[in-house]
Amino acid sequence: MSSTSEADLPEAGRPLLTTVAIIASCVAFVVIGALQALYGPAIPALREEYGISPAVAGLSLSAHFVGALVGVLVYHLLRGRLNNRMLLGGSYVLMAAGAAVFAFSPNWALALAGTFVIGLGFGGIDYGLNQLFAVGFGRRSTAMLNLLNGHFGVGAIAGPALIGWLGADHYPEIFLGIGAISLLILFTLGGVALREPRPAPAEDASTGGARVLPIIAVFIGIYVLHVAIETGVGGWEPTHLEAVGYGAATAATATSAYWAAMTVGRFVVAPLSLRWSAPSILIVCCAGMAGFLLLATVPALAPYAYFGVGLMIAPIFPTCLPWLNRAVPSVAAAGAYVIAASMIGGVAFPPLLGGVIDTMDVKTVPLVLFVLAAVCGVLSLWLRRNAPDPGGVDRPGTTERTDAVAAPRT
Repeated sequence: MSSTSEADLPEAGRPLLTTVAIIASCVAFVVIGALQALYGPAIPALREEYGISPAVAGLSLSAHFVGALVGVLVYHLLRGRLNNRMLLGGSYVLMAAGAAVFAFSPNWALALAGTFVIGLGFGGIDYGLNQLFAVGFGRRSTAMLNLLNGHFGVGAIAGPALIGWLGADHYPEIFLGIGAISLLILFTLGGVALREPRPAPAEDASTGGARVLPIIAVFIGIYVLHVAIETGVGGWEPTHLEAVGYGAATAATATSAYWAAMTVGRFVVAPLSLRWSAPSILIVCCAGMAGFLLLATVPALAPYAYFGVGLMIAPIFPTCLPWLNRAVPSVAAAGAYVIAASMIGGVAFPPLLGGVIDTMDVKTVPLVLFVLAAVCGVLSLWLRRNAPDPGGVDRPGTTERTDAVAAPRT
């Protein structure tokens, strides 16, 4: 039974997040970006401390992602019973508690449990804040989501840099520091509305009830495929570049540049999304992914082409989520489905892609990923035809506010 009351609902014209809450949310995404990126650089210290193999140490990231997937689903199931402040607050506490367990664990089994708990909080924060930003800023939601997810990339770059500066053996202090920041964010939750506005009970006007499930399925397909490309490039770019004649240092630098492009791309697209619709941005990104992956088959262009792939992938996740909410407003679980699917894709596709590449030459990596990008492009064209964005614009120079909750207040 839902505990929603009229008092929980936001006042007319009141934003879902105040300026302070928006800033805190961006800090939270820096935190979760850093957390996800810390496990790999910490592996040498984990192996030494617990006497484990590299493969066993790598289970820390797997446990994190399993926890994150569960966290997304649990957060969604509890949305009707608990308000946003309680759910986000619980997620921050879980992340801090898991970080403390991981830092102080006397054995590897307990350390893995800590990463699972971190993942639970991570998933709740990832889903909860993405969902609030997707519905809280009207037509500016796409821009705000790109800004929010851009800060995830900032954390993903800063986390390994911090390990490099302090040393892998200082990972416990780093995790504890991140946990402390998570607890400090709790003091800003007063700026988060208890509930989002209730969706209109009518059937989706733009699509019709019979088309809702296919539309959600196609969005899920795009999310799974673009994450497969994202992780495929991140995992295989160094191997591919070395196979075509680049040195290990150059390959590593180019891969770092690719991840940096994922951050830059989101900040660049944020203002563009005020002028161009989500379908237009998605189609350009899918075409760009495919084009740059073809260029990556040319050895002399490959490092630069992979940077371009990162720029094109970057806006897809934050751009599609508000579009999905507008296209199927009657399906409250749609956002949970696609975010969960993106996490599953991140876990499942790297070994699947590895299996495909094992049967072929590693030099075919860009071509294999090009096929996935081409399928993404076809799906994006289908969505533009069958799920036009009711809140979208394709009017260069038009940036006027059309939503009632766009302007945050402190």
